Amino acid sequence: MAALQQIQLLVNLARIDGAMDEQEKAYIVNIGVANGFPASSVETLFYASEEVQLGDALTDQERFNYLFSLVQLMKIDGRLYKNEIRYCADMAARLGYDKEVMFELMSKVHGIDMDKGEVDALRDLTHRYLKGH
Repeated sequence: MAALQQIQLLVNLARIDGAMDEQEKAYIVNIGVANGFPASSVETLFYASEEVQLGDALTDQERFNYLFSLVQLMKIDGRLYKNEIRYCADMAARLGYDKEVMFELMSKVHGIDMDKGEVDALRDLTHRYLKGH
């Protein structure tokens, strides 16, 4: 269920600017396939926008993965829109982060080809923005 929520969040973000480009679609499909969903199932989500219910049962790792993938997707086309940034900041808050975490992520996430060490360091850095931690 957590993977489906993540995919739907990504679809909603990709649709926010009114156009979903091929890079965005490929990124979302790859995440879906990596989580065991057939590509065709993921692609059906591109045509419907749904409000995603984020449960309190998410682990800190899942929260980070959701937010990190949102920021990667937001930056994938090289253009940043205010409504995309606002959506990501709102999702950060819903995931239990202070919205200021977006400043860290926006400055440090540089694409989909980050190595494991960079991602781990970013996870550690953003952990301090989790409320109640």
